[in-house]
Order: sequence, then structure tokens, then C-alpha cells
Amino acid sequence: MENLKRTPLAEEYAKYGGKIVDFAGWYMPVEFEGILQEHEAVRTDVGLFDVSHMGEITVKGKDALKFVNHLITNNLEKIVDNQVLYTYLCRENGGIVDDILVYRFSPEDILLVVNASNTDKDYEWVLSQKSEEEVVIENVSNVTAQLALQGPNAEALLQVHTETDLSEIGFFFARRGVIIDGVECMVSRTGYTGEDGFEIYLNNEDVVSLYTNLIEDGAKPIGLGARDTLRFEANLPLYGNELSDEVTPVEAGYGFFVKVDKEEFIGKEVLARQKAEGVSRKIVGFTMTDKKIPRHGYKVFKDGEEIGVVTTGYKSPTLGDIIGLALVDSRFSKIGEEIDIEIRGKYSKAIVRNRKFLER
Repeated sequence: MENLKRTPLAEEYAKYGGKIVDFAGWYMPVEFEGILQEHEAVRTDVGLFDVSHMGEITVKGKDALKFVNHLITNNLEKIVDNQVLYTYLCRENGGIVDDILVYRFSPEDILLVVNASNTDKDYEWVLSQKSEEEVVIENVSNVTAQLALQGPNAEALLQVHTETDLSEIGFFFARRGVIIDGVECMVSRTGYTGEDGFEIYLNNEDVVSLYTNLIEDGAKPIGLGARDTLRFEANLPLYGNELSDEVTPVEAGYGFFVKVDKEEFIGKEVLARQKAEGVSRKIVGFTMTDKKIPRHGYKVFKDGEEIGVVTTGYKSPTLGDIIGLALVDSRFSKIGEEIDIEIRGKYSKAIVRNRKFLER
């Protein structure tokens, strides 16, 4: 654990009983009180995540909007200033470099928020795409802390700590210059849980006091374990599971975020063809018919033929069912299709279902 990268909150985890793991080279808490309790807290009250390991890349200059729009599958020209866009960085073959959030503050001032495990890769990828554009690209991850406050009571709790009317920040919008407990922050109404909530960006030196204050005021500290079960129930993908360099957004079931009617962007030709003609494999949801839990990487079969692989599997804390996602041959992707998942050398039955596990 000594050589792992650490967020500014790393020394705080022990105060709240944090159990530490190596997450993509980072010293991070997998749980505090327990995954089930933390999951329930976010679904019913409010939880606080340290997500300072996430990456932040700024793109500024006269050509910033045009440059970033060429990198991504979604259309940055269709949103307004201070709005946030979910999208993909793709290669020419449609494979996903990363799934990211793009903050448009102005056509000349854009922030990319990227996955922690991909920060260096993404930064190099963005730099490699620059040619004659007038843009300045900077990786500001090491000086930026980030907290995620999530749950139905997130707004009420955070409102006590700021004079800014948080109800005025719409879903997938951001606001700079929000003073929280005397600290200047950038706040967005975004998250990775399927619940209402906020992501708070601030300087490293200010994050410990804010983290402490929010927990003292009732937010439960949440680890990576519940973060994964929460995002999974909400059908939010995880890079390295549902998304990778070998999978396209269309295959992953997120073709909505691929706008083929916009100007040229990296991967457009392949992705447009997939949207028009369909794909030979896709990610489906499934429910197990017994009590065995499938895990990432388990093989999927149909009548003895290997047809795919599990990307995520859990017993849903909210639903109580054992459910999962799998990348399978499209011929076997219809709702109600019976499939087999190999668990410890034996087949277990599953039924293909809608991926909308959690109704909101």
C-alpha cells in the first residue's frame, strides 16, 4: 500500500473505519460501516464519497469547443454554457478510450472529468489529437479535489452550508463560485448513483474540513463497494467492465450518446454504421434463477455454445434479486431468453431482462 497514490483525504479514512484497497493504483476505502448499510444510506438519506482520484483536464482557447467536439461522440454545440455533457472518447474503430463528463463553461473554457484509471491515458490521447487548433490543454488532477454528495437528502444537507440556492442548479448543470463553509467551490448536479446529488470541486487544501463538516452534519462516508452497487442498479456503466477499448458505445447500449448527425468526430464512420445496421453483440441485463452470484469475467453459454461474458453481477441491495450485465451474441439478447452462466465449473440459469433495474 505504500506506493499507492493518495487523495488529500487519505489520512481521514481511518477515523471512520475505512477498509482500504488498491484501486487502479490508488489508496481508497472499499467500505466504512459496510457496503449494504452504505448503499441503503444513499438510496434513503445521503452519502459522501471521496472521488478526488478522478481526473480533470482543462481545454481552453479560441478553438476549445470545436476541438473537444471532434474528440467526443455527443454534441457539445447542443448544450449551453454551464451545462454538463455525458459522452465518450473513442478511437477510429469505435472502441472506447473513456466515458467522461464535459463541462462547458464557455466555448473557450471546457473541463473534461475522466476516470481515475484512465487519467494519464486520456490526457495523452487528447494531447495527441491536437494539430493546428488554438487550445491549451492542462491536466489539473493533482491540484483538484472532488467530493460527491448523493441521496434524496443531499440538497437539504448541503444547503445548510451555503447561501447559494442549490435548487437553482439544474440536473447536469454546474455553477462556479459557490461558497461552502467559507470555501470557494464549483458545484454540479451530477453523480454516479441514480440519486439526486452534487459533485463538489475544490482545492486540495480545503477538502478535509469540508469532508469533516458534511459527515458531522449527517452525511455517511461511502466507499467504493457501495459506489459500484449503486451505479450498477442505476444501469450506469463502469470502464473496464461494460466499457473498454474493445467495446463501442453502441455495443454497450449507449448509442443515445453517439450523435451521428453532427460534424465529423473520431470513430463516427464505424459508430454510424453500427447504429444504422445493428451490432453482432450487445450488453444485456439478466436475472439469476438460483442464488448463485455471477462475477465479472464469468462465461455465458446457450445450449453449450459460449456466447458472451458477464461484465457485472451482484445481489441487488435494493431489489433483493441477483442480477447482472453481460456482453453477449445479439442473437440471444431478446427479453426472456434463457441463458447459462458458468459459475465454479457448473451452469446456472439466468433470464435476459431489461437493463432498467431501478425505476426512478
